[in-house]
Amino acid sequence: MRDVAGKGSDSCLQGPPTLSSPRSTASPRWSPGAMDVEGAAAAPRFPQPHMERKMSAMTCEIFNELRLEGKLCDVVIKAHGFEFNAHKNVLCSCSSYFRALFTSGWNSTEKKVYNIPGVSPDMMKLIIEYAYTRTVPITPDNVEKLLAAADQLNIMGIVRGCCEFLRAELCLDNCIGICKFTDYYYCPELRQKAYMFILHNFEDMVKVSAEFLELSVTELKDIIEKDELNVKQEDAVFEAILKWISHDPPNRKQYISVLLPKVRLALMHAEYFMNNVKMNDYVRDSEECKPVIINALKAMYDLNMNGPSNSDFTNPLTRPRLPYAILFAIGGWSGGSPTNAIEAYDARADRWVNVTCEEESPRAYHGAAYLKGYVYIIGGFDSVDYFNSVKRFDPVRKTWHQVAPMHSRRCYVSVTVLSDFIYAMGGFDGYVRLNTAERYEPETNQWTLIAPMHEQRSDASATTLYGKVGGFDGANRLRSAEAYSPVANTWHTIPTMFNPRSNFGIEVVDDLLFVVGGFNGFTTTFNVECYDERTDEWYDAHDMSIYRSALSCCVVPGLANRRPPAGDPTPAPGRSRERGRAPRGPSRGQRCSGLTGPGPGRTAEICSAAWLALQESTEESRFVPRDQNTSDTRQAKGSSQMDFLEEVTSWSEELAGGRSGLPDGQCSCPPRAETGRGWDSLCPSAEGD
Repeated sequence: MRDVAGKGSDSCLQGPPTLSSPRSTASPRWSPGAMDVEGAAAAPRFPQPHMERKMSAMTCEIFNELRLEGKLCDVVIKAHGFEFNAHKNVLCSCSSYFRALFTSGWNSTEKKVYNIPGVSPDMMKLIIEYAYTRTVPITPDNVEKLLAAADQLNIMGIVRGCCEFLRAELCLDNCIGICKFTDYYYCPELRQKAYMFILHNFEDMVKVSAEFLELSVTELKDIIEKDELNVKQEDAVFEAILKWISHDPPNRKQYISVLLPKVRLALMHAEYFMNNVKMNDYVRDSEECKPVIINALKAMYDLNMNGPSNSDFTNPLTRPRLPYAILFAIGGWSGGSPTNAIEAYDARADRWVNVTCEEESPRAYHGAAYLKGYVYIIGGFDSVDYFNSVKRFDPVRKTWHQVAPMHSRRCYVSVTVLSDFIYAMGGFDGYVRLNTAERYEPETNQWTLIAPMHEQRSDASATTLYGKVGGFDGANRLRSAEAYSPVANTWHTIPTMFNPRSNFGIEVVDDLLFVVGGFNGFTTTFNVECYDERTDEWYDAHDMSIYRSALSCCVVPGLANRRPPAGDPTPAPGRSRERGRAPRGPSRGQRCSGLTGPGPGRTAEICSAAWLALQESTEESRFVPRDQNTSDTRQAKGSSQMDFLEEVTSWSEELAGGRSGLPDGQCSCPPRAETGRGWDSLCPSAEGD
């Protein structure tokens, strides 16, 4: 009687229908006890089937009393020898299985005793009680068996309740087991939730999940090949493969040739690729990996010499993965007046696209923050009034609401989120520059003053990075920056930015702190740079298409991505290039997706309304470090990136038969005995060995 429609060929995982983790890794907020499934059944996202009728509380109570007293019962349900008295009409009201059982032509209407195989007495007791009360106790101990029994008997109210429970229980330890569990029961929403949890939390999941080590090679391959896999660097995917193989090397090392092509090898840092991938023992010992390594080096060479091309978007070695979080630049001051312009940025592809919603009114000098599913627009200026008001936008319902106002009117305000609080710092109230700061708690809908800053600051920006709130001095259009520690309630300085700027946007994406646009003392700018706390350095990023200051930035995570159907318009590249401007040099290691930062060839749906175009660009590479004393962009000194780049170029030239002074295809490599490298020397003449 199970409905298994909707299970496609991209099935996430396969395995035995057992949950290994819910009992031991149950979320603390869930405690064993009754869960009202009637409410879950009535929720809009779980439409109630026509076969599951609602009954009034009085009706439920009366029928349940009659059942307990054994009165007017017309059916006996047997489960493993245990008998339960019931009323056929009541059971039919919650289950199409029972309706078919009681009314089908092969059963006499006079039949009273029915034996139900495959359901334990404990589960049958809960199911019959649910039929009369529409509530059921769902616990970590019974959810697996209860879901299986409810699925068998087609009691969708309990199925939905169990799915809701398991969705709340999802964690790094049990996400794979729950996803496998849904292969055997019709739980499409739970399956999608568990599957996306695996993709979005892949790096952390690999570190702690025992279930990850038990995946089959097909299951692992299906996960790591997905565009939606959320990894900052492809190194993490390769390390996950090595960890999986190391769990059972004799039986799994043969699969390196199956898994390695699923890694976007050409997007790796060259040094890591040459030292850790190319020289890995599993890779070196596999003849099937040889063409994979050769193709990856060719792709790296092509990216370095020619820049990205359309073929990169279909090549699995060079195709960038979809972003998990999108940076939005909202509003600002442009062309002498406020603007409603909104641009979206993908940090992994280093691309901007204009996604302006024309219905929104222009606003400048405001702050924006994303917290617990809502986007907050804080303070600001509309050419007439200075605001202390705060608006909250629900991107799901697409509605706006006013929340509690701040203590002070603030335009030029710095806004950030830390530990589920929104911080608003400094600004201008129409009379004086402020050094005061306050924070907002959504649960209480209240603003509370915190310790003031050392200096009065307006035209500044702030964000959160590794547990600290950074404040950037824009009062005199300086390059200075300082960070706030909420634990110590103190401020300290960090390295200065490349450019003096005020009224700029700021946010953190993929552990990088981005500053966007602003006013440099002479003109409004569209320049973007980012700060990496691990290296304590600033780097250039791709510029916006719109010159503006007084904007605010906001990162929205977990947006659904999809490819556009045939014929959908693709926005133009989000960048208007200056004529005569020199292209930037190679990006530094660990911050580039490949040697020259290949652009993507996909689009992502943003807030169900706008397309983020991930367009190719052959003009610039990503996140270029700059000398603090010059405006020229260059490769960071002391880096070993160029050494490996030269090696990649050298071997790739050989592969292309392009070494000067030699006929096409002729090899000048020393004999293998002289190189001491074996096939991994990547000599083209060795391809047929």
